[in-house]
Amino acid sequence: MIITVDHMHSVPTWNGRQGYCHSKAREFFARHGLDWLGFLQQGIDSQTLLDTGDALAIYLVEYVEAQRHGQQ
Repeated sequence: MIITVDHMHSVPTWNGRQGYCHSKAREFFARHGLDWLGFLQQGIDSQTLLDTGDALAIYLVEYVEAQRHGQQ
Protein backbone atom coordinates (compact mmCIF):
# COMPACT_ATOMS: atom_id res chain seq x y z
CA MET A 1 0.00 0.00 0.00
CA ILE A 2 1.29 3.46 -0.87
CA ILE A 3 1.16 6.18 1.78
CA THR A 4 0.92 9.69 0.34
CA VAL A 5 1.42 13.21 1.59
CA ASP A 6 -2.38 13.55 1.57
CA HIS A 7 -2.54 10.72 4.10
CA MET A 8 0.10 12.46 6.19
CA HIS A 9 -2.02 15.64 6.15
CA SER A 10 -5.22 13.85 7.15
CA VAL A 11 -4.10 11.61 10.02
CA PRO A 12 -5.66 12.66 13.34
CA THR A 13 -3.06 13.54 15.95
CA TRP A 14 -2.86 13.28 19.71
CA ASN A 15 -3.35 17.05 20.18
CA GLY A 16 -6.68 17.25 18.35
CA ARG A 17 -5.21 18.64 15.17
CA GLN A 18 -5.16 16.91 11.85
CA GLY A 19 -2.00 15.86 10.01
CA TYR A 20 1.71 15.65 10.67
CA CYS A 21 3.84 18.74 10.06
CA HIS A 22 6.28 18.86 7.15
CA SER A 23 9.31 19.97 9.15
CA LYS A 24 9.18 17.01 11.55
CA ALA A 25 8.28 14.63 8.73
CA ARG A 26 11.33 15.81 6.75
CA GLU A 27 13.48 15.20 9.85
CA PHE A 28 11.99 11.70 10.15
CA PHE A 29 12.76 10.94 6.49
CA ALA A 30 16.33 12.21 6.86
CA ARG A 31 16.87 10.24 10.10
CA HIS A 32 15.78 7.03 8.40
CA GLY A 33 17.53 7.68 5.08
CA LEU A 34 14.25 7.96 3.18
CA ASP A 35 13.61 10.09 0.09
CA TRP A 36 11.47 13.07 1.14
CA LEU A 37 11.00 14.49 -2.37
CA GLY A 38 10.14 11.05 -3.72
CA PHE A 39 7.53 10.74 -0.99
CA LEU A 40 6.01 14.09 -1.90
CA GLN A 41 5.83 13.14 -5.56
CA GLN A 42 4.98 9.42 -5.45
CA GLY A 43 4.28 8.35 -1.89
CA ILE A 44 6.07 5.61 0.00
CA ASP A 45 5.36 1.95 0.52
CA SER A 46 3.70 1.33 3.87
CA GLN A 47 6.13 -1.49 4.71
CA THR A 48 9.03 0.95 4.47
CA LEU A 49 7.37 3.09 7.14
CA LEU A 50 6.57 0.06 9.29
CA ASP A 51 10.17 -1.11 9.05
CA THR A 52 11.36 2.07 10.78
CA GLY A 53 9.66 0.92 13.98
CA ASP A 54 8.60 4.51 14.63
CA ALA A 55 5.32 4.74 16.55
CA LEU A 56 3.98 7.69 14.53
CA ALA A 57 4.83 6.01 11.23
CA ILE A 58 3.07 2.84 12.38
CA TYR A 59 0.06 4.89 13.50
CA LEU A 60 -0.10 6.57 10.07
CA VAL A 61 -0.06 3.21 8.28
CA GLU A 62 -2.73 1.80 10.61
CA TYR A 63 -4.86 4.91 10.05
CA VAL A 64 -4.66 4.55 6.27
CA GLU A 65 -5.45 0.83 6.47
CA ALA A 66 -8.49 1.58 8.62
CA GLN A 67 -9.65 4.22 6.13
CA ARG A 68 -9.33 1.74 3.29
CA HIS A 69 -11.51 -0.72 5.19
CA GLY A 70 -14.18 1.87 6.02
CA GLN A 71 -13.28 2.16 9.68
CA GLN A 72 -12.99 5.56 11.28
